[in-house]
Amino acid sequence: TGVVPFVALLLLQRRPVAGRALLVTGSGCPSHGLCRSNVQEQTRRQVAVLNATAQELFSLYLKCQGEPFSSESDKLCNPAGIFFPAFRVNRTSERKEVMVAMYKLFAFLNASLGNITRDQEELNPMAKELLERLHNTTKTTRGLISNLTCLLCKNYNIFQVDVRYGDSSKGKSAFRKKQQGCQVLRKYVQVIGQAARVLLPHLSPS
Repeated sequence: TGVVPFVALLLLQRRPVAGRALLVTGSGCPSHGLCRSNVQEQTRRQVAVLNATAQELFSLYLKCQGEPFSSESDKLCNPAGIFFPAFRVNRTSERKEVMVAMYKLFAFLNASLGNITRDQEELNPMAKELLERLHNTTKTTRGLISNLTCLLCKNYNIFQVDVRYGDSSKGKSAFRKKQQGCQVLRKYVQVIGQAARVLLPHLSPS
């Protein structure tokens, strides 16, 4: 279930720069044996699972934060003021462009989920269902990143993608930690449906 080593290295490169794909020669990619034979179908299932569970995760998160988040979510969770990777691809975009955009999105999400989970373990240690859902979503996201990395490497010789990450919540007040989490999850709900609609046709059997 772990991320393959070179993916872990990518996730450590949390530089606040605009994301871009770096094209390299095939020698930079690990063996294509890293790809499972059903990698495309597995990736489709992972995206479908994330899309199907995003709204439930957001709703449960709000419930566990209590007031004023439960009653003023539209105001407090408005994601307009936070960074979230731009997602400008569509169903007619080139497959490589879609895959790179997906990697940036889910690498950002993986880091953000780690941030949110850490805060909730501190602020709501008894919220077992929420913590379990956060851990499960993170596990699915990490598997998806591994599969996207494999597909980028195998099909396009891309083994490094620069990713811009959001601000850490360390040192912020409990209220700001809760708010940052709900802003990220609100935006995630908005974007994951679009991501699924764009990506799934590109992963259909050829």
